[in-house]
Amino acid sequence: MSLRAELLRLGIRMLLKRRGGSLDVEQWRRNMRAMERFVPHPPARSTTVEIEAGRLRFHRVTTPASRPERNVLYLHGGAYVSGAPIYYRHFLWRIADALQARVWALEYRLAPEHAFPAALEDAVGGYHWLVDHTPDIRQLFVAGDSAGGGLALGLLLKLRDDGKPLPAAAVALSPWTDLALTGASLKTNAAADPMLNVEDLPGIATLYLGGADPRTPYASPLYGDPAGLPPVLIQVGSDEILRDDAVRMAEKLRSDNPRSKLEIWRRMPHVWQLFVPVLPEAHRAIAQIGEFISGVRG
Repeated sequence: MSLRAELLRLGIRMLLKRRGGSLDVEQWRRNMRAMERFVPHPPARSTTVEIEAGRLRFHRVTTPASRPERNVLYLHGGAYVSGAPIYYRHFLWRIADALQARVWALEYRLAPEHAFPAALEDAVGGYHWLVDHTPDIRQLFVAGDSAGGGLALGLLLKLRDDGKPLPAAAVALSPWTDLALTGASLKTNAAADPMLNVEDLPGIATLYLGGADPRTPYASPLYGDPAGLPPVLIQVGSDEILRDDAVRMAEKLRSDNPRSKLEIWRRMPHVWQLFVPVLPEAHRAIAQIGEFISGVRG
């Protein structure tokens, strides 16, 4: 683990970690909007274009390495109640480079204004739109982080159950896969996780579910049947409270498809890949995402 990573953990703990108090979604959103100006802009060689697709909106990110026939649907994190592609402008161009693809970051609807299954409906709609605009389904991939990682996995289950064509592979970064909150790491890593507060999760899950069963597979893919799903790469940090969401999900996926892969990165914070401007481990993780996709294509 690099010195930068250790310093980052300390900085996150001081700036972001909150203990106790009630969940305030509006304050959470305001804090995120305030941080937007600190998100680095992509280099001039990267292009971002907002694309309207019916009622849906994508941020399409490309670089000179992007191949027009290769496309990635990206689902952002934010605990289903916040977040947007604009906060990923420093990250998505690197994914476009690593995968040699066009990245389509979707602005899906957020809870509590739009509870489950609104986000899933948007993900399904966005995916179908991309299928119609991708000549070869073998060059279509899905990725997401945190809640977006769980959403990506729920999307795979929904597509499979509906008999629709599946992407060639998927990538889930620190995914939230169990809204029933049964993972042992929620307790064992509560003190070690420098970013996430376990006290927040029950309230967030309630807002997102809107009365739905927390074990419904489209909201909590851990409870779904993995049969027939494409290979999935999951990356997670060893100290995350969501570590066991990732580990148990990967075990189920690999039981049906041995090409699925789990990477547990020592002492990395939640979705450390987003700290790529300062973190060498983030660069390596993104490179390994590219290697995984290259292996699937091969």
